[in-house]
Amino acid sequence: MGLFSRFRRRGPRRAGSADPAADLQYLQDWVSTHQGVEAFVEPQTTVTDVTVVLVAADGEWTRRRAGGDAGARRLSGQLNIPVYDVQKVGYPQRMRDFDARRRIERQREARKALE
Repeated sequence: MGLFSRFRRRGPRRAGSADPAADLQYLQDWVSTHQGVEAFVEPQTTVTDVTVVLVAADGEWTRRRAGGDAGARRLSGQLNIPVYDVQKVGYPQRMRDFDARRRIERQREARKALE
């Protein structure tokens, strides 16, 4: 063991130790309550694990850990939805449109609160 080896990080830093089964249950529930859901796998970074973004037909979306590359690929069968690599196909326009609508709604509410 080297002098500084105990300070070396071993993989991505995790914000919390959430249960992978709970993440999968959440994703299954989300898919069952939304129409036209597709999954987009995001790569591991120095801060986060591999994550998956579920995007509904109306653009609403959610993000959860995917259990690594293998777990992300298994989601297609487990959730019965198409799974895409976000680095290859990018995020869908409907997701950006949904965020833009939400931003406009928040600005309107803030203006009404000031009146």
